[in-house]
Amino acid sequence: MSVIARLAGLPGVLLGLHERQLDPDPIRQFRRWLAFARRAGCFWPTSFCLSTVGGDGRPAGRMMLLKGVDERGFAFYTHVVGRKADEMRQVPYAAMTFHWNELIRQVRVEGRVEPIPRDEAEAYFATRPRMSQIGAWASRQSQPLASRREFMNRCREFEERFRGREVPLPPHWGGYRVVPATIEFWQGRPNRLHDRFRYTRVHDGTWTLQRLYP
Repeated sequence: MSVIARLAGLPGVLLGLHERQLDPDPIRQFRRWLAFARRAGCFWPTSFCLSTVGGDGRPAGRMMLLKGVDERGFAFYTHVVGRKADEMRQVPYAAMTFHWNELIRQVRVEGRVEPIPRDEAEAYFATRPRMSQIGAWASRQSQPLASRREFMNRCREFEERFRGREVPLPPHWGGYRVVPATIEFWQGRPNRLHDRFRYTRVHDGTWTLQRLYP
């Protein structure tokens, strides 16, 4: 079934976005849109572009997968060494951009980055497929690699190392959480007359909502 056919059975997406439709809490609003993207059959609905800035002021972006969202923020897991980890240590702020092309929707999240506690990272790591766990041990993320064979040889080495037992969380692997300061929702409309709303967190932890020019 095509995405358009699936959308036919869902509330109208292309009719725009109105203030009365938005939840006062942007986390709840995001979870609502994410659930909608899943029901609509969007490809990899949890994917997002993580943007960071190094100490030299140069930005970098890469695609990641969201692994949790609650009142604390937006969680993802990765190596804690390598370029993005270095950049988040140097400048502990990041931006996340979600784009659901089939729905003509985008969400932008900007805020402070904080490490996820190791016990939470261990609990998540235990849910990963075993070969993904092995790959996390084998990868020296962002370091030069002479050949694919070298990487696969390292994978085999760690397969043998952990044969017959659970694969533990590597010391160089963990998680981060973006604690949002702003969350922006964008809904496409014909003729580029889009709808755009930005939530901003204020000092008492509540949120203000403002419509923006598209």
